[in-house]
Order: sequence, then structure tokens, then C-alpha cells
Amino acid sequence: MISIQLPDGSKREFPQPVTVAEVAASIGAGLAKAALAGRIGAGDDAKVVDTSYLIDQDQKLAIVTEKDADGLDIIRHSTAHLLAYAVKELFPEAQVTIGPTIENGFYYDFAYKRPFTPEDLEAIEKKMAELAKKDERVERRVLPRDEAVAYFKSLGEDYKAEIIASIPAGEDVSLYSEGKFTDLCRGPHVPSTGKLKHFKLMKVAGAYWRGDQNNEQLQRIYGTAWATKDELQQYLHMLEEAEKRDHRRLGRELDLFHIDEHAPGVVFWHPKGWAVWQEVEQYMRRVYRDNGYQEVKGPQILDKTLWEKTGHWDKYRENMFTTESEKRDYALKPMNCPGHILIYKQGIKSYRDLPMRLGEFGQCHRNEPTGGLHGIMRVRGFTQDDGHIFCTEDQILQECADFTALLQKVYKDFGFTDIIYKVATRPAARIGSDELWDKAEHALMESLRRSGCDFEVAAGEGAFYGPKIEYTLKDALGRHWQCGTIQVDPNMPERLGAEFVAESGERQTPMMLHRAIVGSLERFIGILIEQHAGALPVWLAPVQVAVLNITDGQSAYVQEIAKTLQKQGLRVKVDLRNEKITYKIREHSLQKVPYLLVVGDKEVSAGTVAVRARGNQDLGVMPLEALSQRIASDISQKV
Repeated sequence: MISIQLPDGSKREFPQPVTVAEVAASIGAGLAKAALAGRIGAGDDAKVVDTSYLIDQDQKLAIVTEKDADGLDIIRHSTAHLLAYAVKELFPEAQVTIGPTIENGFYYDFAYKRPFTPEDLEAIEKKMAELAKKDERVERRVLPRDEAVAYFKSLGEDYKAEIIASIPAGEDVSLYSEGKFTDLCRGPHVPSTGKLKHFKLMKVAGAYWRGDQNNEQLQRIYGTAWATKDELQQYLHMLEEAEKRDHRRLGRELDLFHIDEHAPGVVFWHPKGWAVWQEVEQYMRRVYRDNGYQEVKGPQILDKTLWEKTGHWDKYRENMFTTESEKRDYALKPMNCPGHILIYKQGIKSYRDLPMRLGEFGQCHRNEPTGGLHGIMRVRGFTQDDGHIFCTEDQILQECADFTALLQKVYKDFGFTDIIYKVATRPAARIGSDELWDKAEHALMESLRRSGCDFEVAAGEGAFYGPKIEYTLKDALGRHWQCGTIQVDPNMPERLGAEFVAESGERQTPMMLHRAIVGSLERFIGILIEQHAGALPVWLAPVQVAVLNITDGQSAYVQEIAKTLQKQGLRVKVDLRNEKITYKIREHSLQKVPYLLVVGDKEVSAGTVAVRARGNQDLGVMPLEALSQRIASDISQKV
């Protein structure tokens, strides 16, 4: 008898080997219809298999459906194969290469004699729907490697043959077939194409064979697939919203910044964008000041020997910009940590001096590949709200708890309340004693518990020298942005000879906590722009008030209002152009200015202003003092 244990603890017994599909059918017709795959085993040993998989010994089994994360991944992987099937049907001369799943979808790379057009994509998607409707069975078979190579060569699929030829001799490979199409794949796949109903092809892009720019260029077709129609529509709607909020487009439309070919990966900030930058930086500077940080400033260029001591020269050299002077090698700093240790080392430090908190708005440079650059989100030159806390082992817990509370307040002020917490723990390859790792990991986790935070543990994802907490923001569209972090590091202070005199009189190496709240200011401002769709809160808005006249007769009064508001510290735009007032209102509304003040003869006579708030809100006529109080309240409350 074969005993199958189900997730609820119940067992089912069968007199002979049984497939996953047969087990599902024994439970119920509904589950048999919904089954996409099976998960056999438990824990780290569990693996996902096809519904046709034959179970020939006692086993734990969970039936995978579209409601499972594994199920969605199988749907996407199978849809990638469906895409390749459709392309081969429409363009028989095209060669298929690889087609993996990615976040929210999949892609497949093809070799074809001409570029695919938008019309081609429409035809391919239509063909995919036709093939899915046929509900053809997806069947797996295994061939010896050399036989599989010969098979794909006979089909003219040279890329597939090359992939299989790279597999060690003597090994078997699995193939999946649906209708007239067969592909190389480890699987698993849906049992039939009829399970694939909710998908859309997104775009075509270039890609190099095996990711090597020295190889031939292929065409990559991207697609998305979901378990339900509603999920697909929600995702497509989110993409539309994301396009509207794209910081690159808004940066151009709102005249905030630009990226120039003369300095790829470095930002040119325009006056309005720099006003936003300054507001963020000055806010964070107040956070430093009010929470026990001493602001410092380190040099941009440091000698190669320092980076050799820290290990960066060996492990990070290709991402560093270097220069030479008087036969000495230097590097533009990719991070601020070594400089802060050199500042710490000036003078003897006692345990009484700890914790010592150093903060810097340090400009860093990293030689990111051109293909990885993305607006101001991924750049080569950036500024961090970088901080390092030098402390004892016993102080780690309190410092981390205080940092989490501080980070939560900062994120809330910027409009983010949904935060995901993750503790990355010791990897297999690491330095330091288990006792130190135990203490550091406990301190990080306990600090989150004290802050009332639920967190997940990312086992083995810590750095080789210490664990860390990652703080990830969830924005208005549900997207995740990992910004904040705090990381325990005894390694770099030891490498650079940082010490303090302990209470016992012994010299000891301090713990260094790497911490950042917003991380890269460039990236964080990009996130802010997208979070607020360009309509930044009053306190962050580059122009907070625009004052508009109706005719030239109000010009002097407009200037008087502007000066009054500017003396109150507001960023004010005066618009005295000889244009219709409706035109001016529309233009400044598109610029997402929070308050528009319209001044006509009546307002001049009464000493008032007609106020329109962002979002086409007519607030009526009010004295300037009342408006000033309203704006001051907005700013103080970070509305």
C-alpha cells in the first residue's frame, strides 16, 4: 500500500503507485479540476512536480492550485512555452532559446530574421489564445542528452541543441510537448493548455544570447500571466498608474531634473528639483541633530591602500571609479563607511564615549552598467543619508530599537505607513564567533519586537560579517522599495584598527552599525515623486503658492502678497503674464502647485485673495493671514 499524507494531517492509501492527479481526484472532482501540480515532501526537501508524477512510496503531498504561489509560477512558466508555441506556429523559421519566469510574468528569447512589430505581438497573443482554447495536454518525456541534441538539431533549433550539449554527457533531459510544439524544460507545467487563460504580451526588447554582448542579438518578448481575469486587470491598471507616475516623465513635465548624455548616470537638478532635494536634506539634517548624531564630511577620493584594507579593492573594484596622481592610485568612494572609521580613530575613545553616532550626506559613485541605469532611481553618482553608530555589543539592542522608531516617524512624515521588516541572518560562509552572531541576531530581532513590528527572517542572507534589518516601503500602488537598513559590522572597524578603551582598561574593537533611513536621496526623491504622482505634500512642493493677477492693475498687490509669503519662508511663484486667468490656472494646476491665489480688483480693494487648492478645490476668498495659517498648519502636520 502507498500512504499519502495530506497537509491537514489526514492520510489516503492506494494499493499501487498513484499519480498526483489521481490523488486529487480521490479527494474531490473540484480539486481534480483545479490541480496544477503537486508538492511532495516537506520543508527544504519539498519539490513541485507535474500532476502526472507517479508516487511509488509513502509520501507527503499537497495539491498545488492557482491559489498557491507555486501555482502562479507554473502558470507563468507554462505561458512562456505557450508563447514559444504560438511564435513557431506563426513564424516557423524563428528559433526558440530560453523562456524563464520573472517577477509578475515571463519572457522568451527568439532568433528571427527581422524585428517583431506591435502587429506581430497582437497576432502572437491571438494565436496563444487559440492554442490555449484547444486545451491540449502537456506531456513530459525524458531523453538521453545526446539523443535530445540530435532531436533539436533535426528541428533546426540550434540554440536549444547548444544548451543541451552543455549538459554533462550521460545525463537525461526532460522535454515537454503540447500539440506540435516540444521544448526543453525541467518543469513542472500545467496539465493542459486550457489552464492558461489570463495573459497579455507587453513588449519586445533586445537581448544577447546567453547574456553576452559578444554573441548574436535576440528578440525578447515579455508577457504577464495571472490566475484570474481580475488579477490581470488589476495588474494592467497598476501599470497604467505607474506610467502616469513615472518619475522620469514627471521630472521632465514638472521641470525638476534631467539626465544628460554628457554625464550618464548623474543627475542635473533644476531649480524646482533642487528645492525638493534641499527640503528632504534639511529635514534629515534636523533628524540627525535631534537624535544624537554628529554630522561629518569625508573626502570624495581615498587612496587605494584604504580600499585594499577594507576588502573593497578585491571584491568591488569593477564598480569603482579610479584615478591616479603622482603615481598613487585613488578611488572615488562608493560608500562612506571607511571615512567614518578614520574620523572615529582621531583621538582615544573610551567606553564612556559610546555610542558615537556619525552622520553624513555623503556623495558616492558606483560604476553601474549602462543597462542598469534608471532615471534617478539607479544612478552612478548619488548621495546617501549615511550614518554609522559605534557602540559596544551590549548597546546594539537599544540602538536598533531607537533607530526603528526614528525610521517609522520619518517614513510617516514622507507619507509611508506600510513598512515590511526583514532580518537577514548568518550565511554559511561568515567570520566571527557563533556567540557574537547569536547576540547580534537576537538584538536585531528583539529590537523589532520591542517596536511592535512583525518581521520575516531571511535565513542566510546576511553579510559575511554580520546580520541586518531591511526596511521596505510599500507605496500607493503596492510596489515595494527597500530603502532603510541597519547592519551589524565588527569586521571593518577591526580591519582599520578602530578601538576603544573598555571599562576594564582593555582595548576593544567597537561594533559599527551601518544605518540609512532614506538611503540614496536621488532614489528616495524618485520614490516620493511616484508615490504622490508628482503632487508632493505642501512642505515638499517645489512651488507652494502661485499668485496670479487678472489684469495689470493688480500687479503691485500681487508682488506685495508674494513678498509677504516669501518672508514667511514659503516658495512662491508670481505670474504676471498677459494671459487669460483660466489659462494661467490650468498651467499651474498641471504643475501641481498646492495653492493658487487669484487676485482681481475686488481682492485688491478688500485686501484678500481668492484661493484655489490643488485638486480643483475652490476655497473662496480669505484674508492673507488666514491663508498663511492654513499653509503653516499643512507644513507643520506634513499634510
